Amino acid sequence: MNSVKDMVKDNQKVVFIRFKENELWYRTECGFEFPVPVEDTGSATFLAEDKAMLFMRYIRKHIAFLEKAKAEASR
Repeated sequence: MNSVKDMVKDNQKVVFIRFKENELWYRTECGFEFPVPVEDTGSATFLAEDKAMLFMRYIRKHIAFLEKAKAEASR
């Protein structure tokens, strides 16, 4: 898995891929998929394609979630 920094550097983009269970799912250029909870969107506009830098918070959050799940599964 690439680091967050690698996923957002050089004006990389994210693209919207699906809406499921109150989450907007996006994919980075390297193929990493992550959710954006609708409850976090407020009155913001979420585009079909946008700068990955704007999604760092959600990318980090999902990486932490996956790492925690992996650690728990290996116990």
